[in-house]
Amino acid sequence: MLPIERLERLVARYGELEEQLCRPEVLADRTRISTLNKERSDLEPLINAFALYRDVEKRIRENEEALSDPELRDLAQSELGGLAAERGRLEQSMQTLLLPPDPNEKKNIILEIRSGEGGEEAALFAADLFRMYARYAETKNWKIEILSTSESSTGGIKELIALVVGKDVYSHLRFEGGVHRVQRVPVTEQQGRIHTSTATVAVFPEADEVDVQVEDKDLEISIAASGGPGGQGVNTTNSAVQILHKPSGMIVKCQDERSQLKNKAKALKVLRSRLLDLEREKQDREEAQTRRNMVSTGERSQKIRTYNFPQNRVTDHRIRLTLAKLDRVIEGDLDEMVMALRTNHQAERLQAIGVAFAKPPSAAGDEDDA
Repeated sequence: MLPIERLERLVARYGELEEQLCRPEVLADRTRISTLNKERSDLEPLINAFALYRDVEKRIRENEEALSDPELRDLAQSELGGLAAERGRLEQSMQTLLLPPDPNEKKNIILEIRSGEGGEEAALFAADLFRMYARYAETKNWKIEILSTSESSTGGIKELIALVVGKDVYSHLRFEGGVHRVQRVPVTEQQGRIHTSTATVAVFPEADEVDVQVEDKDLEISIAASGGPGGQGVNTTNSAVQILHKPSGMIVKCQDERSQLKNKAKALKVLRSRLLDLEREKQDREEAQTRRNMVSTGERSQKIRTYNFPQNRVTDHRIRLTLAKLDRVIEGDLDEMVMALRTNHQAERLQAIGVAFAKPPSAAGDEDDA
């Protein structure tokens, strides 16, 4: 059931905001008008949906009354089915809009990919994952800046840290964190046997200085020559920066730039984002919320997704969704998977506050362990 009284209070609040935004003293105060405009903008989708809902409710009552009229009965009956479906859609939309917003939803992210079990094949798979996310980013007009990378001898990725910038990046990619598993025949396999390898992905909301305060006294910064394959000029200078955050024991290293200052700035950006994520997890535990967290939690050892190349299918084990289009997914066609994960997350949040909400059906079972 919808919380009608709460919705009516929000309608009243929306009217107050409309009235205040017309006052001369408010229009003269930029800070206040910005604050009020944001509150009004945040409420507007819910208020509009509630107005449509009340209109649909009115039309349903009118049609139910018309059922007693022989001349109008058939027409009323034919309209009631569509109106009931529209009412259900609006109820679901409003339930979602009533959820408190996640302050990180609109943020950019720090994306970290590391090879796991499987040697060179794992490094090649890690490179495939980065290419998958890069191509998905292209479809969304996001920008990717590589902060640090370490390549394997065969061109794979041992570790890569990147900043992904764009609209609603975190809300789309937040559920990519975890252990990704691949099943395929490696290019180095002579007998045609299928191997299983893993790579880990971590996703952190980008932290601003105001989000996380890092004191200089808590940092131990060391400089060294950059390392890596090849003879790039970047590897001939003492430009690599490693930062140890003493209170947490966290270590971050960046070496992709020739400049120590640029590498230090990038390392600090990664450190702040990791610390912000650490604080977020602490708050989640304190509030006893059962959210799915990133690979930095106790779920790190659990696979979240399997990419089965011989059968051209990808399975997300958290929502038991299997898509028979791995060839398209690995090329960046992630929308169906991303939307299913986001819908599932909304359903879990609504369930936590006692609101019924249908979870998306899985395309097939969790059948990849053969």
